[in-house]
Amino acid sequence: MGLFTAFDINASGMTAERFRMDIISENIANTNTTRTQDGTPYRRQVVVFEEKNSQTPFRHVLKAARDRYSGTGVKVSGVYEDQWTEMNMVYDPSHPDADENGYVTYPNVNTITEMTNLIDASRAYEANSTAFTASKSIATKGLDMLNG
Repeated sequence: MGLFTAFDINASGMTAERFRMDIISENIANTNTTRTQDGTPYRRQVVVFEEKNSQTPFRHVLKAARDRYSGTGVKVSGVYEDQWTEMNMVYDPSHPDADENGYVTYPNVNTITEMTNLIDASRAYEANSTAFTASKSIATKGLDMLNG
C-alpha cells in the first residue's frame, strides 16, 4: 500500500462521514415537517456507503484481502428514503394537515436515533482523522530518516 493510498482512504472516510452528518442534521431539522413540496410528510433520509471502485463480488474481495491488503477508500453510493420505518401518527384535529379522523402524519424521524447516528458518524470521522494524522506522522518520520 502506497503512502498516498492511506491518505486517500482516510480522506474519503472523513468526506463520507461529513456527508452522513449533513443528512442526519437535515433529518433532525425536518422532525416536524408535515408537508413537503410534493404535499407529503418528510421522510427520513439514510446514507449508504460502499467501497470505492468495487466491482467484484464479496468473496473475491475477501480472498484478495487475505492475500494482501489493498484499500481504495469509501464513497457514498446513495441517499435513500427510509421506507421501512412507519410514519408517526399524532391526534391533533386542529392541525391544518390533519386527516378526516383528526390524525396528523409526522415524519418517521426519531430524534434519539438521529442523535445516536450523529455520535456514531462523529466518532467515525474522528477515527479517520486520527488515522490520517498517524499516516502523516509516519510519512514525516520516514522523510526525517532520509534527511538525517
